[in-house]
Amino acid sequence: MPFNALAPPGRSGNRASTPTSPATSTARRELTRKRPVRPEAGQPPAALLLADPALDAAPAVLDAAHIGDIEGSLGTISMHDHAPRNGWRSRILALAAIMGPGLIVMVGDNDAGGVQTYTQAGQRYGTSLLWVLIGLFVVLYVAQEMVTRLGAVTGVGHARLIKERFGRSWNVFSVVDLFVLNFLTLLTEFIGVRFAFAYFGISQYVSVPAAAVLLFSFAATGRFRRWERFMLLLVVASLVVIPCFFLAHPAAGPILRGFVPGVRGGITGSAILLIVAVVGTTVAPWQLFFQQSNIVDKRITPRWLSYERTETFLGAILTTVAAGAMIAFAAFALGHTKAFGPSATYLDSGWFDSAIRSTLGPLAGALAAVMLLVAALLGAGAVSLSTSYAFGDTFNRRHSLHRGVRSAPGFYGAYAAQIAAACAVVLVGSNQLLGVLTQYVQVLAGILLPSAIVFLVLLCNDTEVLGPWVNTTWQNVLDFTIIAVLVVLSMVLVVSTLFTSVNAVVLTEVLFAVAGGGGVLVVAPLALRARRRAANAAGTAATARAAVRHLDRETWRMPPLHLLGHPTLSTGRRVGLITLRCYLVASAALVAVRVFASFVH
Repeated sequence: MPFNALAPPGRSGNRASTPTSPATSTARRELTRKRPVRPEAGQPPAALLLADPALDAAPAVLDAAHIGDIEGSLGTISMHDHAPRNGWRSRILALAAIMGPGLIVMVGDNDAGGVQTYTQAGQRYGTSLLWVLIGLFVVLYVAQEMVTRLGAVTGVGHARLIKERFGRSWNVFSVVDLFVLNFLTLLTEFIGVRFAFAYFGISQYVSVPAAAVLLFSFAATGRFRRWERFMLLLVVASLVVIPCFFLAHPAAGPILRGFVPGVRGGITGSAILLIVAVVGTTVAPWQLFFQQSNIVDKRITPRWLSYERTETFLGAILTTVAAGAMIAFAAFALGHTKAFGPSATYLDSGWFDSAIRSTLGPLAGALAAVMLLVAALLGAGAVSLSTSYAFGDTFNRRHSLHRGVRSAPGFYGAYAAQIAAACAVVLVGSNQLLGVLTQYVQVLAGILLPSAIVFLVLLCNDTEVLGPWVNTTWQNVLDFTIIAVLVVLSMVLVVSTLFTSVNAVVLTEVLFAVAGGGGVLVVAPLALRARRRAANAAGTAATARAAVRHLDRETWRMPPLHLLGHPTLSTGRRVGLITLRCYLVASAALVAVRVFASFVH
């Protein structure tokens, strides 16, 4: 039985609570009847205050199942709880109850595609790419911290916010990207299942359908807590990477040198391609949509946001360390074999498991296969749910794990359809095609990531959406720096692919210099000019931002979407978004051409 995380310090107890308890049902009925008052004349829209304290539960939720107690896998928190957390014991109990979305999204990031990408990086370049993970840790936490705020404060999923704040056309662009990329990613997860079970001699016609049934069975119970426990069990199982790491007999010297920027054998187009793949598998667009919606589904409010941030930070550490361990595992296991070096062949994850068995023995090979299987199941569970959440947000369908199949047929229908389609493709695909696809899906994720983060940053600067939780200046500087770096990396990939004779090192240096100079000479002056204009205009973003800073961050929630002012994109932002969109579409097409070329050869 789960403990009650809300028991006052010095007390503990068990309490059964369900989404349909009388108190929860009453609160839901009140939320459907009452509406917050509109602001008085002259009051900024972002400063909307709720007329009824009962609405503090979740004023903008679109599905009534998102209202109620927090029923975590390790504890329960009442929606009416306002008790302070003064002692370590009570804080740890609350963190345990909140724990789930952050750990699942972070560790799920090291999915089957991640296992192949990280181990391929270690096989080809040793430990020389470990330094990339330091920067990616920052990118990973910064991006996911923003969606924790959006989820807890708004009570609305990421796809729904894009639709309401930027319009249907931009929502279509974002969710089409997400649906396509998620389906391709889901293919890589079932490819991982296929290769992992094949290592133990189990037919793909048994393993792949069995994995699909397992995933659907735990998701479709109508009990959020049951699904979350299954996923957290996989998170614990992912720690199998630790014995794998030590079985490879790692040495401290090469690991420490790996954190000094550089690439073994020099920077080449192939090395850049792999770096972009590492970026794509470490920070993927599906993570943004998943964590925000999962926080909403778990009913986490701003009062518990600090705990969710803590969990997300711990998850970022865990996933970064695990990624580094996978790189080192492959580097030390294959470092003295013919299968090591920039030109070495990496067929697929199944080939890697067999290579580990031939060098380190059957135990290491079996653990590598288990590592792949756990990563694939965890990734498949999170990615498919990300698509279902976005489907519900976009088409106004009920979308909650608190509901059963009959109560949310569209939500679970989308979940089942994508899994069934992915299984069918994997069962008929050749090993060569599946191996090439796994790598390039991660590259595609890295290319499309800047577009997803741009919308994320714009939402986090919307005072009507986040009120006192909007980004600070230093957060915006860091966010746009990250976007610039990601765009430059994708440009290096595009140019070096089209023009193979170009020196990749010089190209990288030139593009980063141009980006830095453009930021100083063009972007910064324009931003300062826009800020001065905003400061001089009554009722602008600067005025609204100042007006909401004094509000109580712990209780402020975004009002219902129909009460928010209609947002407008400036000409500059619209042109910038369209330009970025065209560039990313062209880059994605280039990746498709390269996949075809790799398969042909």
